[in-house]
Order: sequence, then C-alpha cells, then structure tokens
Amino acid sequence: MTIDKKHRTPRALADVDAGKILASVDIAATAERVFSAFTNPEEVVRWWGSDDLYRTKTWTSELEVGGGWRADGVSADGTPFVVKGEYLEIDPPRKLVQTWKADWDGGHVTTLTVLFEPIAGGTRVTVRHEGFSGRVESCRGHGEGWARVLAWLTAHVEPPAAAQRFFCCRLIGPRPTFPGDATAEELGVMREHAAYWTRHLEAGRAIVFGPVMDPKGAWGLGVVRVPDEAALRELEAGDPVIRSGIGFRYETLPMPRAVFRD
Repeated sequence: MTIDKKHRTPRALADVDAGKILASVDIAATAERVFSAFTNPEEVVRWWGSDDLYRTKTWTSELEVGGGWRADGVSADGTPFVVKGEYLEIDPPRKLVQTWKADWDGGHVTTLTVLFEPIAGGTRVTVRHEGFSGRVESCRGHGEGWARVLAWLTAHVEPPAAAQRFFCCRLIGPRPTFPGDATAEELGVMREHAAYWTRHLEAGRAIVFGPVMDPKGAWGLGVVRVPDEAALRELEAGDPVIRSGIGFRYETLPMPRAVFRD
C-alpha cells in the first residue's frame, strides 16, 4: 500500500444509523513520528486546535493500559471545555484505543480507536469513533471534528516544502553493458523498480524518474524531495533492485537550490 493523492485530504464518514465515525488520512511521515505527535502531551497542545474554533491548552496522560488522559481547552468565544478518558489498548506505534468523554456531549462515554498503518511514503491514520447510537447530531458533529483534527495533525507532522530536501539519485546497473544484455531475472526486477518509483511519484516524493541513455552506458535518474537524508536512504534501501542484491547501486547528490513546479 502507498500514499494515494485522494487520501492526502482527510476524509470522515459519520454513519448516524450505526452511531459510528470512520475517518482517515495519509501522512508523509513514519508511524513512529505520527504516533508520538498524537500521544506526547508537549506536542498535542501545539497542534490540536485553531484560533477560530478552539485550542487545547493542556494535555495530561498516563500512556498505559488503564491510565487516564485529559484535555483542557478553550473555545474561540472563551468557553472552557474538558475531554477525558482511559486507555484501553496501546500498541505503539500501530494502535491506540481509548474511551472518550466530552463535557459538551452530555457525559456520554464513547470509544476511540486510532490505527497508524505504515505505507510506502508514510503512514495511513484511521480513526474509528463508536458509541453514538441514537445521537445523530453528536455523531455528525464529531465526524466533522475528526476531519479537522486529522488536517491539523498532518500540518504539524509533515515538514513544509521549504524544509524538505532534494536529491538527484543515479542508479548504476550491475555492469557497463546493462541493460543491453539484461537477463530475464534482471528485467523482472526492473519492472518492480519502475512500479516502486511510480508509487513514490504518486505520493509526491519523486519529482521525475527514468532511464538516461548515456553513450558511456545507460543509467537511471530519479529526483526526490524528502525530509532528510535518512528518508532518502530508506527510499533507496526499499527499491527492489537494491533488495535483489544482484549488483545495482545508487549514487546520490544533494540539490541545495532546486527549482521545480508541482
């Protein structure tokens, strides 16, 4: 599974008949990074809310099964609010299950499940919020709210374009005569390689890629934008041609002043 452009915008569906909400978004960051942003009290207060709606001012928690959590905030008109609950299941950085009791929701207790699924290029965050049976307006309101929350989370976790780094990647074949004398095995791996880079292109990580017919010997070109060099190494290491162990290698160079059009 890889980041899909249509999943880059948070989506939320409120099933008012079943009393549950399903929301999701693809984020260009590791599951570890997203899980931390969702659970670390120091981070949560930096991103959960906006000046025109409400702000989470404090977040306290005991991140353990049976431990409690509490969020205190204030709405745009100055009205204070409290949301609190208990952790039911914790599987970092993959899954979080907790109860949810908001003081504006009549004291009802609902259950929140958040999944952090690693995908090529990032993490798919899926929110399942249940327990709204018979409370149509509350279900709808929380559905709209989760779409906003996932948008805030994405903006916090993903580095802005200005903070991203660009690299020129040169893929060198197993021998100077490649691909003119490629074996059936090598051609199969190259097809996997093309599919791999296509997924990164669709995710926005790759800007362009393809073969360069150099008279001295063909090679592959890829230009990528990633948060840091560690992300670049991860991308290279995950390429089927590198994992095949049949002699391909990358030469990469930074592009400190890249100019591009999205």
